[in-house]
Amino acid sequence: QSHLIVSRRLRSSTPINTIIMFIPQQEAWIVERMGKFHRILDPGLNILLPIIDSVKYVQSLKEMAIDIPKQSAITSDNVTLNIDGVLYLRVLDPFLASYGVEDPEFAITQLAQTTMRSEIGKISLDNVFRERESLNVGIVASINKASEAWGITCLRYEIRDIKLPVRVQEAMQMQVEAERKKRAAILESEGIRAADINVAEGQRTSRILASEAERQEQINKAMGEAEAMLALAEARAKGLTIVAKALQSQV
Repeated sequence: QSHLIVSRRLRSSTPINTIIMFIPQQEAWIVERMGKFHRILDPGLNILLPIIDSVKYVQSLKEMAIDIPKQSAITSDNVTLNIDGVLYLRVLDPFLASYGVEDPEFAITQLAQTTMRSEIGKISLDNVFRERESLNVGIVASINKASEAWGITCLRYEIRDIKLPVRVQEAMQMQVEAERKKRAAILESEGIRAADINVAEGQRTSRILASEAERQEQINKAMGEAEAMLALAEARAKGLTIVAKALQSQV
């Protein structure tokens, strides 16, 4: 159904020759004269000869999107995927699009599917998700190599949906859960380690402060004892001086 819609959009029903023809913008009308290609009508006013001229094909020159149906593809590590996408294209050469291939829309859809299967088969499952953008670019390049002869260029390709087998989804979920638990365990161990370091630093600082306090106390005690001894010595010296003066006065 999607293919039929796109076909009607790219190659609409051919109009009847009314001699004076008005061609819409972004369309190209292919005219045959007596069954042979004659010319391509450009947008605007065109004059055709009655009876011998006929509009054989109408090609839209606008950018169009084609739904690429879901299909299975096997990765390099033998995982079967179901993938669909959207292909954006434009007709560059109306002549080749009309005469180069019987059904250009069907041909390019089939080409997109086979190219996708080929590109998926070159990479592993992990890289399908990791290199999605480069995969799209590779598909576009491969399509354009073949579609050049049809007068059609692929502008871009987007992988829309990737579905994995149930067992693969379960395995990936288990892997994600294991990674989450691993990260949680690492964070917990780092937290415990940081706490132990903080406790050790606190104990070390406490011991240093206690040692400094004890040292200062001993210094203060020694200074006090020294000052007391000095005061006692000064008192004794003063006493001896007084006694000596008294003895001298008696003599």
